[in-house]
Amino acid sequence: MHLPDSSLFRAYDVRGIVGETLTAADFLSIGHAFASHVADACQTRTPLIVAVRDGRESSPTLSEAFIEGMLRASAHVLDAGMGPTPMCYFATHHLNADGSVMITGSHNPPSHNGAKLMCDGKSLYGDALASLRKRLVDGDLLHSRGKREEVEMLDEYVFELKKSVASSGALHNLNIAWDAGNGIAGVAVEKLLKGEQAHHTCLYLESDSRFPNHHPDPSVAKNMADLQTTILAARGSIALGVAFDGDGDRMGAVDDLGRVLSPDHVLMLLAEDVLARNPGALVIADVKTSDGFFERIKTKGGTPLMWLTGHAHIKTKMAEAGAKFAGEASGHIFFADEYYGYDDGLYAALRLIRLVAESGKKLSTLVDALPPLFTSPEIRIECADDKKFGVIATLQQQFPQAVTLDGVRVTTADGWWLARASNTQAVLVARAEGHCADSLARVMHAMHRALSAAGVKI
Repeated sequence: MHLPDSSLFRAYDVRGIVGETLTAADFLSIGHAFASHVADACQTRTPLIVAVRDGRESSPTLSEAFIEGMLRASAHVLDAGMGPTPMCYFATHHLNADGSVMITGSHNPPSHNGAKLMCDGKSLYGDALASLRKRLVDGDLLHSRGKREEVEMLDEYVFELKKSVASSGALHNLNIAWDAGNGIAGVAVEKLLKGEQAHHTCLYLESDSRFPNHHPDPSVAKNMADLQTTILAARGSIALGVAFDGDGDRMGAVDDLGRVLSPDHVLMLLAEDVLARNPGALVIADVKTSDGFFERIKTKGGTPLMWLTGHAHIKTKMAEAGAKFAGEASGHIFFADEYYGYDDGLYAALRLIRLVAESGKKLSTLVDALPPLFTSPEIRIECADDKKFGVIATLQQQFPQAVTLDGVRVTTADGWWLARASNTQAVLVARAEGHCADSLARVMHAMHRALSAAGVKI
């Protein structure tokens, strides 16, 4: 059995550069180990596993290899073809599957690809994900031929999405600008808007793994520029714009004035909507999220909880704690009040659209009624994988009173700053917030000094 390199097994997924660190042989082996793992975890000799792939050029070949590996371990594979990551999550719930695999490079460069895995209703990550390689080393694999079945899930998924806005008439009455950035979310948006195209403005819905227009990552301001320009050119006729990352599990928004919304403000609006239906509900946000968000949840009668960054961590904690809503500053948004509790950028966009429609107000008006925020964007600082966790350990020693849930979050008289080691890239992730613009500048300066003292070149 071919043994994939250990570098492929990341914190939340399997990922590499196609033809360099990642090959079809790797995915065949990992697929074999994954299906064997699901069989053991679910105590079945014929695990039912959903397979979905994104629109990257390498995804069909890698998907075929992964499916073949699962078939060698007696799996009953439900091949749902091409679609966004939340469609894969939906299919897993809808079909009551034991597990699922989503072949996707998400928002990473075109030469990258990977796989997100679920087992027994939960994300497979961390040590459990790394154990797949050990299973290959030990030869702990099933060897019995499974079967493959093709299933249509995109229509079912879009039908589920439409249910969320049906009563509000939002898609009929509001002109929305949609930007899929040539990622796989576009195939769902096209179906979602079928018959309503006259009321909507669409950008880059065609899946193209070269990403010829802009990179599909709404957390980066420059990637929202075309959406902003489109809204401004419409002179008030577009109610809002939404954008998605490469695999559709994250979203960003632009209001009717062409302003890119802070992710903290998006989370405030959506969380308040959930709390209106679920008074006192537990609401989770990651360590990069604004203090303003946590304070807002308290004032609205909710119970806020700060948690680890990472979609797998958030989903696991939501299920354990019974939270109704969760979000990350990166744009992962999770609903469990009328939905399944996983991150779905398209569903989150529709909930925001529904909120605007039901309010009878402009999105800009809703945003301007929220507390003003003085936050930095997410800052990514190159730092080698073999050094980044050492830097965080040094900072934790330097600031013993800091929150060390995930990295180090240091509170000062002016606000707070955070530094954490990315679980997916050779970078440190930093963010800061102040009580005003001058406070933010001082917090940023303090963060810069601390990182420099820890040996980080900025």
